[in-house]
Amino acid sequence: MADGEVRKVDMDTKKITIRHGEIKNLDMPGMTMVFQVKDPALLSKVKAGDKVRFKAEKSGGTIVATDIQPVK
Repeated sequence: MADGEVRKVDMDTKKITIRHGEIKNLDMPGMTMVFQVKDPALLSKVKAGDKVRFKAEKSGGTIVATDIQPVK
């Protein structure tokens, strides 16, 4: 799980923009990035400005957020 902050949630395209720290399993440094989501229901749990922990993985040449949990 990586730490991040939601910048934008786009329900129409089923994408989320997250400013995140390092994603170790993808060997990716911190940056702001748009992710597709595996399950669109994940987007209903968060809004812009929320701190989150999330999991991302490569799927068919794209990086997909597979789990998004708001940080309390």
